[in-house]
This record gives sequence, structure tokens and C-alpha cells, in this order.
Amino acid sequence: MKAKKITALLMAAMMTMSLTACGGSKDTAGDSADAKDEKTYKIGICQLVQHDALDAATQGFEDALTEKLGDKVKFDLQNAGGDSPTCSTIATQFVNDGVDLIMANATPALQAAMAATPDIPIVATSVTDFATALDISDWKGTSGINVTGTADLAPLAEQAQMVKELVPDAKTVGILYCSAEANSKYQADVITKEFKSLGLEVNAQTVADTNEISSVVTKLCEEVDVIYIPTDNTIASATAAVKEIAEPANIPIVAGEEGICKGCGLATLSISYYSIGYEAGLMAYDILVNGADPAEMEIKYATELTKKYVEDRATALNITVPDGYEAIDMSAE
Repeated sequence: MKAKKITALLMAAMMTMSLTACGGSKDTAGDSADAKDEKTYKIGICQLVQHDALDAATQGFEDALTEKLGDKVKFDLQNAGGDSPTCSTIATQFVNDGVDLIMANATPALQAAMAATPDIPIVATSVTDFATALDISDWKGTSGINVTGTADLAPLAEQAQMVKELVPDAKTVGILYCSAEANSKYQADVITKEFKSLGLEVNAQTVADTNEISSVVTKLCEEVDVIYIPTDNTIASATAAVKEIAEPANIPIVAGEEGICKGCGLATLSISYYSIGYEAGLMAYDILVNGADPAEMEIKYATELTKKYVEDRATALNITVPDGYEAIDMSAE
């Protein structure tokens, strides 16, 4: 009788322990899910310099993540003022702060972030050619490291053709870019071949920084019929200096992006920097929330391309713009 009673007591105790264990397991899972739901992501944004294009890309990036995560994402936006060493300082600080992801806006920002960390995911935008930026010779579309992002390269052959159709009598085209920007050199090299194939002579001139713009543009205006400016951050931040010389000289400028065109240009085949920034934000979300590996994520390219022009400058230059171009709204300028 006693044996039966002891056995019954043991079985009851085991059932109680089993129920307690199950209850504890359920609570732990709930706590884990709650912790995941309450996770706040800290993102460091390193933007090379302030100008319309990069500002739009940063805004698109922030908007995409805010739409996805609401108040669960916090941004630390730092501007390097056009200085590459400052990009390195910013990236190092982000690593020390333990951010969950770094957004690098422009090539020098990407290179600084890559040098600062091999582990924290990096999503870059406004990078013309990732192979050049990352110094990868056998480029296959993915970085193979902790880097992915969106490119701002517009078709250079079509941009060269725009120069020919807008200024058909031109014999010599000048190319203006900053020698410190690797992606600008890449564009200049590629489009030089395109210009030569169209029968144009090429006069490429570089500036080391904004202090040299006036003298270099003055020289170009004396030697060329039209100027081409690629997606160059140094020039984009100082378009007023270019305009001050090129406009009185009646030298038309075809630009690689809309911000430069607004500042000093006649026309552009432009991408939407907001769109590539937004796409970069979606890629960041995929990494942070879904565990996507940036090393295996293909670089994405702009799909929205529009021929645009500045109407008042076309009139002043007595240039007839062909059909298919959209007038840029200059009311806010």
C-alpha cells in the first residue's frame, strides 16, 4: 500500500515538473520573440559631401528603412565635408560605437568603411563602379566581402551621344573631373573612347580640389566647344564656380547627373539618386532583419533614366533641344 502511495506521489511530482518545464519553455520563446520585436538598429551614415545628389540618396535610404522599421531604427548621419581622411575618422568611430550597419554614400566613404571593418555590413550608394572602388579585377557582380549597394552609373555611350546631338558642330569636347576621385577617372576613361568613336577630339582636365576649378575651367573654355562633367562629387559641390566662367564664355555643359546640370549644365541623362538610395535602404533591411549576406548580394543599378535639360540655358546658347528631353524645374534654384 505504501509502495503504491509512493509511486503515485512520484508520478504526480514528475507531471508537475513536466508542466513547469513546458511553461518555462513557452515563456522563454515569448521573451525571445519580444526581444527581437523590440530590437533597435543603429546605422551609421557616412556621406562624403553635401550636394543635391548625395543628399537625395541619403534621404531615400533613410525613408526606406523608416517605412520598414519605424522608430526601431536610429541614424547617425555624419558628413565628411568632401575630405577622404575625415571619412576614415567617421568610419572608425562607427566601428567603435558598435553600429549594426554602415551606409557609405560615395566612393571615398565606401573605401573608408571597408578599411575600417571587415565584419560590420556595409551598404554603399552613389558609387559609379564597385569594381574600381573595391579594387577587384575579376568582378562578377558581388563583392565577396561585407559590402553591397547601389551604383549611380548612367550609360556613358548615351551621354556621349547627347553631346553630339546637342552640339553637332562641336569638334573638341573637354572633360572636367577631380583627380582624387577614382570613379570619376573611370568615367572619363570610358567616355573618352566613346567621344573619339564619334569623331570628337578630347581635352581632359582635372582638378585636385575646388580651389583649382576656376583656373581649369577658364583654360577649358578657351580650348573646347563643349564640356562634359561626370558624376563627380568635387565638381558637384562647386557648380557655381563652373557656371561663373562657362556661362559668359557660352560653352555648353553636359553633366553626368541632374544636380550638376542644375548648377551649371545644359543637359543630362540622369538617374534618380533618391531611388538608388531607397533601394540601398531596402537592401540594408534585408541584411538587418532577414539575415541576408552582403557578400552574396548583387550590386543594383538605376533603372530610371531620363534625358533632361535647362530651358533658359538652351535658349541663351541658341541650342535647339531635340524631342525626348524633359525640362528641369529650376524654380527652386
